Amino acid sequence: MAERPLDADTVSALVAEAATAPSMHNAQPWRFRWLSGERVLLLRADLERAMPRSDPDNRALYIGCGAALFNLRVAAAHADLAPRTTLLPEPDDPLLLAAVRLADAAGATGDEELVRLHPAIRQRHTSRHPFAEKDIPEEVRAALRDVAAREGAALDFPGPWHSETVLGLVRDAESRDVIDPHVNEDLVRWTRLGAEADTAVDGVPEYAFGPRRRDGRAPVRDFTGRRQVADRGTTDFERTPLLALLSTPGDGPADWLRGGQAMERVLLEATLADLATSLSSHSLEDRTLRLLTRDPGSDTGSVQMVLRLGYGPRGPATPRRPVRDVLELA
Repeated sequence: MAERPLDADTVSALVAEAATAPSMHNAQPWRFRWLSGERVLLLRADLERAMPRSDPDNRALYIGCGAALFNLRVAAAHADLAPRTTLLPEPDDPLLLAAVRLADAAGATGDEELVRLHPAIRQRHTSRHPFAEKDIPEEVRAALRDVAAREGAALDFPGPWHSETVLGLVRDAESRDVIDPHVNEDLVRWTRLGAEADTAVDGVPEYAFGPRRRDGRAPVRDFTGRRQVADRGTTDFERTPLLALLSTPGDGPADWLRGGQAMERVLLEATLADLATSLSSHSLEDRTLRLLTRDPGSDTGSVQMVLRLGYGPRGPATPRRPVRDVLELA
């Protein structure tokens, strides 16, 4: 039976949902190309949105693109399509990160779990606000571990000493930022202050910075850097932030893409469980600190992201580029 045609509006809607994914400093470092004759959507890295100071090997760029790829899979399943994904399909073209064939879903199985996550795509926002001093039930933790494993990653909830170590590494990263006058170049480039925040289509606008920390040790980056911005107020953050470490067995481009998909699957599952979420890559941007983030007593692989989870306000939606800027119809 012939497959139903996919028009430009349908493909644009899928890409719009893919592009709600989180990325480092909301740089949105992805581009899509639709090959209508093959029903294939190509995902490419946009190196103009790379961060040479804080992400020199493009690891975080790949993770962000992996998150967009997972959103695309969810959106496609919701549209009654069966996404068939190939990572890094052209060895001679390293910027081509994935090819997704959008087959009809007739006879496909196993997509119900992706469809279930679809409402969370628009609900998920990064929260840089304090969370309640309230534990997450074990059944919710188990569900988050399970969805990470489905994407080939491991999600670990570190114990007290390990959490304290990770928080210490975050503070170490902050101290290095103060010492190195060049390290904040990426942050300055991708933050939007004043009137610019009202019209931005990318980056982190000042209304999403969250309040300043008065107390507590939550790994929330201060996006103001050394600049003067409008007073955001100060508040106490949780004293015992609940962290989760997302790891992959290896540490190459394919692992980063799988890690990004696993990260987004965990974030969407957490959103459906009424959890607020934020991401911390601060202690992972320096390779020496990143190696220390891993629990030396475990057999987990490379830590790709530190997640902060809890009960509290979800952050505001951050701006997104128009679909016409990220999608080419061929």
